[in-house]
Amino acid sequence: MGIFKKDKLQIINFQSYGSASRLYVRGRAIEDENIDLDRKGIFNLMGNTWKRFETDEVRNTALKITFANGETVEGTTDDDGYYLIDKNIEGLQNLANDEGWLNFELSFNDTNLKREIVLQNRFPGEMLIPSEHAKFGVISDIDDTILHTGVVSSLKWKVIINTMFKRATKRRQLEGASDFYMKLHNGKTGSEANPLFYVSHSPWNLYRYLELFLKTNNFPKGPILLRSMASFRMRKKNDEKPQKQREISNLLNAYPNLPFILIGDSGEKDGDIYQEISSLFPGRIKAIYLRSVNHSKRMKRIENLFVDFKDIPFLMVNKTEEAIAHAKENGFI
Repeated sequence: MGIFKKDKLQIINFQSYGSASRLYVRGRAIEDENIDLDRKGIFNLMGNTWKRFETDEVRNTALKITFANGETVEGTTDDDGYYLIDKNIEGLQNLANDEGWLNFELSFNDTNLKREIVLQNRFPGEMLIPSEHAKFGVISDIDDTILHTGVVSSLKWKVIINTMFKRATKRRQLEGASDFYMKLHNGKTGSEANPLFYVSHSPWNLYRYLELFLKTNNFPKGPILLRSMASFRMRKKNDEKPQKQREISNLLNAYPNLPFILIGDSGEKDGDIYQEISSLFPGRIKAIYLRSVNHSKRMKRIENLFVDFKDIPFLMVNKTEEAIAHAKENGFI
């Protein structure tokens, strides 16, 4: 009968962002597949990859958030097990720590589940409320911007190999990236707590994998904004703006008084997206940094794209020390 035993349930909270008066929390409720990101061996790595993408969601189920002061907020998962709890609540900054992180507890709030729940149905969650001392925010791509991925490789084979056959703790950051990001986080005064937001086209299934990579490599903690697998199937060519662009627009709209630095790479569409963002939000972008990639045609395209781009400081980054020097010259660090 053990063969037919159902997996336990869990809630995964995706670190998100909000404000002193806005709760904006995202995550997913799924069955616990017992994924161990530290386990070695090729078969364990392949098994973990399968488990990350072959998820069993907990659909249309009531959830509850409990804050440190005992107050609660309720929400519900959708047909894919995702939840988005977006509510106006005053005084949230009083519950946040010095870095602006609001900690809370998530739990299933449906007494009819009749399933075993891990962690005694008490799951940690976090949301970032940018510090009032922050001078700017940083929005960064992940693949080939801070993480060696290979998105410009033919047929994306390097992306597949790196994701399936390498543990998150063994993935390499681009040289000096975490040091640069920590300097931006601390700002010119060293105590600005400028918020970092990591935005990627990768699916939410890789959230914990990327979270572990960032932590292992000492990047500043920040919300990781990905997309659902459904968006890969639903989005038609030229049908709507890329998910990454919509997430960046949401961030700029969420913090209308905070300027931003945009960091990406020259391999995909970051240059196009960042240029359009800067035109849609005039005066809001302090600088654009694009990592160089080993692809001559794409590099040439980006050079042509930015040849007449004069209004905002722009740098094609070959080595991180160039970006650090540029940031110092412009008073960011």
